[in-house]
Amino acid sequence: MEWGRWDSGAAPLGEAVLAALFTRAQTPMYLLDTQLRVTYANTAAQDTHRPSGESPAGRYLWDLLPDAETGRLRDALGQVLKTGTPQLGVLLQGRTAGPEHRPHVLSLDLHRLQDPEGRILGIAAAVTDGTEEHRARSRQALLHQAAGSIGTTLDVLRTAQELADLTVPALADGVAVDVLDSVLRGQAPPSGPLLDSLPLRRAAYSARPGGEDIAIHQVGEVSAFASNTPYTACLADLRPRLVTDIQHDPAWLAREPERRRRFLASGVHSLLLVPLAARGVVLGLAVFLRWHTPDPFDRQDLDLAADLSARTALCLDNARLYNRERSVARLLQLDLRPPEVAAHIAVDTAHTYRPTGPGADWFDVIPLSSARVALAVGDIPAPGLQSAARVGELRVALTALSAMDLPPDEVLERLHALTVRFRAELPPQEPHRPVSCLYAVYDPVTGRCTAASSGHPPPAILWPDGTVSFAEIPAGPILGRGSGQYQAAELQLPEGATLALYNTGLLDTAGQDTTAAQQSRLGRALASGTGTLQDRCDAVHYAMAPRDTDHDVVLLLARTRLLGPDRAAAWTWPNDASTIADARSAVRRTLDAWGLHHLGDSTALIASELATNAVRYTSTPFQLRLIRTEYTLTCEVIDDNSTSPQLRHADYTDEGGRGLFITSQLTENWGVRPARRGKAIWAEQALHPD
Repeated sequence: MEWGRWDSGAAPLGEAVLAALFTRAQTPMYLLDTQLRVTYANTAAQDTHRPSGESPAGRYLWDLLPDAETGRLRDALGQVLKTGTPQLGVLLQGRTAGPEHRPHVLSLDLHRLQDPEGRILGIAAAVTDGTEEHRARSRQALLHQAAGSIGTTLDVLRTAQELADLTVPALADGVAVDVLDSVLRGQAPPSGPLLDSLPLRRAAYSARPGGEDIAIHQVGEVSAFASNTPYTACLADLRPRLVTDIQHDPAWLAREPERRRRFLASGVHSLLLVPLAARGVVLGLAVFLRWHTPDPFDRQDLDLAADLSARTALCLDNARLYNRERSVARLLQLDLRPPEVAAHIAVDTAHTYRPTGPGADWFDVIPLSSARVALAVGDIPAPGLQSAARVGELRVALTALSAMDLPPDEVLERLHALTVRFRAELPPQEPHRPVSCLYAVYDPVTGRCTAASSGHPPPAILWPDGTVSFAEIPAGPILGRGSGQYQAAELQLPEGATLALYNTGLLDTAGQDTTAAQQSRLGRALASGTGTLQDRCDAVHYAMAPRDTDHDVVLLLARTRLLGPDRAAAWTWPNDASTIADARSAVRRTLDAWGLHHLGDSTALIASELATNAVRYTSTPFQLRLIRTEYTLTCEVIDDNSTSPQLRHADYTDEGGRGLFITSQLTENWGVRPARRGKAIWAEQALHPD
């Protein structure tokens, strides 16, 4: 005998095998001829599939399998008969032959029969119940599908609805998902079981057609459950519940008359109650119902629902944490922005700030010495609390650097160094968030504006004649990247010119326009505005900002002023000690003309000390300026020596070295700032000292 070949001499054994298969085997088996008609069926087949009182002989196999998928069965039989390749585990949907007529799945093994000469005789078919195998495959397929369809967004309601849509009708005829009200607000629910009656809200509902009336609560409404029911027990001990006695009207259902009425009227016969819990906190409850499917839920269905609900709970908690962080970031960002931009003598300002996106954008108007003002706008296009916190760090650093009277390019260089240090302190898994910034300083005495950019869009300028242009400012590297070298550009602005500083969110058109087209749109919006400066700012925002955007929108308008002779005075004096007396006299005359004669003596002394330093340490002419604002009077001397003086405490026997000390005693504030050539030493007094 050879393996795989039937020995014709073993006829008695073969007959015994056939007798066993066709009389005592529990698996239904059929023999089909080449026309696919039944020629023989064993006892199990006759008992299981034969219609009552009819012989299977001469009938097609699909006539003996109630409600089986006839087309698929015919195709499978034909393929086996044609190719001779067996087909194993062919699953066919059908229904039982009994009075209950329940859905079930048949599994067929099909083999072609042929004699030793190769003539085709027909097909042998073994039919078994594949319902459990099919259900196991369906469960695995549903779990696999859940991995890609639940949690596609960080939205609580959307995630809950994804669970409901996935499981109807694959697992249940209806699914309701309720979450704690605090989850929708991003707050952390109490840890452990839910022992107290906390408000739940319907987050999702899905049902077969006709099942809409079963739900007591609509999506968005507060849902409540009576005490001492499977619902509250499930939330209390965090264990899933299988309830199969609905139609027997259990006592607990009487505690909820409306739910009882709807369940009994709709034929709901079984429930699955699964708590939604993740990371040790309860998030809500998922309820699975059956009324159309005749089979009640079983333990395998409960396990599947628990697995799906566990994944959903984790996604819900991720969404909750995201919403919480986003809310905190929004509050922090709103708290970090200037609550009200103070009026300034150098510029009139108006702004629009719409924190709608995940990023962290900001703007600042910072008063500087000598009536100057710094204008800044920045952009961190990255989501999260870390970005908002980083904005706070950068704004504090920017304010401190501005107080040092550094030029814009050096301010950005130092901000770049700080950003590099911040980046080095981040955990390895924390991504670097790019930061762009535009920093400009405007001097109302000279009308000169100096600006530098770290990869930020250039400001637009609305000139007094109504034309609009964009400043040509060298775009340096993003803060924290590259070499950190920046170049400043100087602009000469007349009185009434309007600077427009903005972020990329104002130009965000989802890539539909080029940069030139975006700037052209902004220019037209600026030029067409009317009314007050704030009216113009709002009009530009309405015209430019996209309706649907995930980017913050920032727009800052600053209309320039020039200080006239009643606010500013300037003299250039030769480098000669004899001119210091003339400088004192000029200061007194000017202050008398301004009605500030009570500051004449102190200001003349300050001017004398500062001018003496300029004559002593330089050899070129120096400039003396008086600048009057609403509250302060500034006296400053500008020379071509870039060395900054140091405040000294001279001994009683020293003949000099007391100039800056005297100045510091007479003023509220003083400092040194770099100039285009040399430096400026300024001293500030209050117009009306207390």
